[in-house]
Amino acid sequence: MIYPKRIVFDGSKRLQELNLSNIGKDTSTYIISIVQIRMKEDGGFENITQPDSGQYFADKYLRIFPHKVVLAPKETQVVKVQCINAEQIPTGEYRSHLYFKAVGQSNKPLGDEDASKDKDTNDITVSITPVFGITIPAIIRIGESTAQVSLSDVSLKMESDSLPILKMKFSRSGNMSVYGDVTVTYISPLEEETQVALAKGVAVYTPNTSRWFQLYLDKKIKYTKGKIHINYSTQDGVKLSEADILLQ
Repeated sequence: MIYPKRIVFDGSKRLQELNLSNIGKDTSTYIISIVQIRMKEDGGFENITQPDSGQYFADKYLRIFPHKVVLAPKETQVVKVQCINAEQIPTGEYRSHLYFKAVGQSNKPLGDEDASKDKDTNDITVSITPVFGITIPAIIRIGESTAQVSLSDVSLKMESDSLPILKMKFSRSGNMSVYGDVTVTYISPLEEETQVALAKGVAVYTPNTSRWFQLYLDKKIKYTKGKIHINYSTQDGVKLSEADILLQ
């Protein structure tokens, strides 16, 4: 478990801390590195080595310590991330992602042999151990933000199993990314309001100008009359955009 889920350097603060916790049952080693990621229009991610047009990597302005952490079960370690040479960074937004890779520790002493293996055969056994990892964005913002976002192409559809699904398009402009929570409220003909969905941490990263997004709504509501209100706001409560669907 990692907290917070993203770090942003956008002021005079040049050092941030992350809490890395081992919530598993075994001692684990965590290797921390920096990777570059592209956001696709459907909200998915893919690793890249070269920036897209209008995309700027933050890796050369970041310093991480430590790079390797060994944690016993339920143990927590603070990982520090420093923004360096900030005075040399041109105006704009720079983004890279911190990659935390967990490598499990073996409980078997080195040199031990598997007693169940028949030494008189030529059988080969293969042991596959999954390696888990998670990435979080590390963003540096220099200068004033001109980012704006709007919601469009909003539609409500029912899937085959009668699950209502809301689809929408985010359109971003300006020099920086946008990030916030999507709150969906159903408003009945009598003006009674019911929150029917919440999606936290929805981003449109530079250089993307659009992103398609969808989420399921509370299926206990009959969406035949009234309206649906979508509010996209920062986690501090600042409204970024909103949209409505009239139900008939």
